[in-house]
Amino acid sequence: MFPTDKGASVSQYVGKVLEYVRGSGVPYRLNPMGTTIETETMEEALAVVNEAYRILEPVADRIYSTINIDARKGAVGRMDGKIKSVESKIGKVNT
Repeated sequence: MFPTDKGASVSQYVGKVLEYVRGSGVPYRLNPMGTTIETETMEEALAVVNEAYRILEPVADRIYSTINIDARKGAVGRMDGKIKSVESKIGKVNT
């Protein structure tokens, strides 16, 4: 999620959202093209997305968002688990 009306570099705005995510206590991982969060419920995930929007809305006329949801009942630690599963088959991927 980032504003599209703030020029070529939007890292200061992404940083504001990421500060919120970090403080929320949900596990997260920043990557070059987005941020992955892991929650136990859909409501919790959507609350994080909603608050991220609320952070940007006052300072931007246009906000771009993409959301991918992988909901799996009873599964926790999937961010690390998915990577470990691939690495168990092909070896270390992020060296």
